[in-house]
Amino acid sequence: MPDRPSVLFVCVHNAGRSQMAAGFLTELAGDRIDVRSAGSMPGDQINPTAVEAMREVGIDIAGEQPKKLTEDAVIASDVVITMGCGDECPYFPGKRYEDWVLEDPAGQGIEAVRPIRDEIRTRVEDLIASLLPEGADRG
Repeated sequence: MPDRPSVLFVCVHNAGRSQMAAGFLTELAGDRIDVRSAGSMPGDQINPTAVEAMREVGIDIAGEQPKKLTEDAVIASDVVITMGCGDECPYFPGKRYEDWVLEDPAGQGIEAVRPIRDEIRTRVEDLIASLLPEGADRG
């Protein structure tokens, strides 16, 4: 793995789960890990409830935009984490793949999105520990 690992979070719309995960990884790992996110069928905007949930924990993802998943993004990443995009995600040998089974926050209120957000944070913390075992700060 290179000096600075890179992670790609993928969900269908790149509007909720993958954006929250990217926000946590950026916040918790800083510049020690390159962070990307994308969607197999990107939405028009970030889920406003996901933005609100992240704002509650001091992370601003309001300026992000859903991005289309490309083969280049997968090739440039060491770890590809999928969240419900199934067979839409391209597979390349030699990459580390994880599938995080998480409820989709689309159309849900803040009370339903908070536990999804908290589960994502826990998984991101574990991911950081696996990628940066010598200096994983648990923020």
